[in-house]
Parts: sequence; C-alpha cells; structure tokens
Amino acid sequence: MDHLPHFRREIRAFAAAARRAAADAPVVPSCPDWSVTDLVAHLGGVHRFVSRVVEDRLAEPPDTTDRAFLRLPAGSERRPASLEDGPHRGPVPAGLIEWFEEGAAELAEHFRETGPDEPVWSWTRERSTGFWLWVQSVEAALHRWDAENAIGAAAPLDADHAADAIGRHLGVVAPAWRARAQAPAGSGERLRFRRTDGPGEWTVSFEGDAILPAEGPCDAELSGTASDLLLFLWHRLPADALAGVRGDREALGRYFVLVPPV
Repeated sequence: MDHLPHFRREIRAFAAAARRAAADAPVVPSCPDWSVTDLVAHLGGVHRFVSRVVEDRLAEPPDTTDRAFLRLPAGSERRPASLEDGPHRGPVPAGLIEWFEEGAAELAEHFRETGPDEPVWSWTRERSTGFWLWVQSVEAALHRWDAENAIGAAAPLDADHAADAIGRHLGVVAPAWRARAQAPAGSGERLRFRRTDGPGEWTVSFEGDAILPAEGPCDAELSGTASDLLLFLWHRLPADALAGVRGDREALGRYFVLVPPV
C-alpha cells in the first residue's frame, strides 16, 4: 500500500477539524488531558521531529533539548503538549494551524523524496523511512479522528488503511510499547481480532516478552470494523463499543496490561 496519499488526506482532514474547533479549542475526549490546541501542537511537533530524522538520515534519535527546530509561531513558544497545567483552552493561537500545515507539507515532501528502504532511527525494530511514513499516516488518521471526535463529528478511519495497519501494529508497535513500559510477561494469553467489514483476522499469543502470531483456539475474540479494531488497539474505543466480544472478557481486558498504551 502507498501510504503517502493516506498521510496527505488525513493531515488535510485534521487541519479542517482543527479549524472548526479553533474558536474554543474543546477538550479531546479520547485524549482527556489535551485540548484541540494541544493536539495541533503535538502532531505538528511530531512532524518536525520526524522531518529531522528522515531529512538528515539520523541513526540515533535527535537532540530535542534545543526546541528551535520546532519553529513555533509567535505566541506559541510555550509548548502546549507539556500539559502540566491541564488542557489549553480558549481559541487556538493565531498561526498554529498554518504552522501545522507547513510542517506536515514539509514532512510529506521528505517522504516523497526518500525511498522507503532508507535506514534511519526509529523507536521500533523497523528502522527505515518506510516505517516512519506508515506510522505517521496512522498517527495522522488517529489524531484526525480525535479532533473530529472533539467536535462531535468523528468519521471512521479508511477501512483498507486501517486493515493494513492492524497486523503491523500487533507485530511492530505493540512489542515496542511493551518494551518501553516494561510490561509484565505474557503467560500464553491468546487473543483474536476479527474484521467484520472485509477479510481480516489476526490472532496473537503473549509468550513471555514476545507477541507471536498464532492459529487455532483463542481465549477471547474481539470483532468489529477495521476502523473500530484499530481505534481499540490505539486505546480510542472500549471493547464494548465494537461489534462483539466472544470468550473470556477478563483475558481481553488484560490486553492493555500486556500492551500499555503510550
């Protein structure tokens, strides 16, 4: 799948939702410590961080102690995503959405110019520009949903894009989250995620520190659209909001103990 068109589409939709919310920057229900202002600042900062990694072909994470690389607009020097004092309410600061759009366009151009196999640092075992394009297309979709959810107009994630992301999330992102959080060892918990709006079924087993693909019987199965399944895996929707749960609900509830969200 070519993820660049998805990235471009989702950042446009994110900016549109942010503009709709700009007058009062409501709190984001799926990120309750953030307002829409915080969400815009966060995603814009991520884009500039990733631009440094991709453009400079970094083999190590960049030093972010000097925040000049963010090139924040006037009046936004205090990074909203620090959040020590809670969500930043009131109108979205002037120029912040345009700042976001400039950074997103810059990152899209770096992705367009750089082959997906170019080796660069990442926070997972996949260390390539292709990983960054994929995960940024997913993050853009999730935060677009967050922003739309804040104004009561959340459209589902693109079904094919979401289905493409589920297996890679379980195989690449979830192990990285486990390692970062020093999550408890698995004891053979076997969970299945089944798509209801097209083909797709993913079964994993938690064995010690590993998440392994599995077949056959499982302890619990969660079924839903590709969009809903990915939103669940990224801690946006509870299991009860999806189409159905079969088997041991307690085993399914242990998922976020074994894979703490970040």
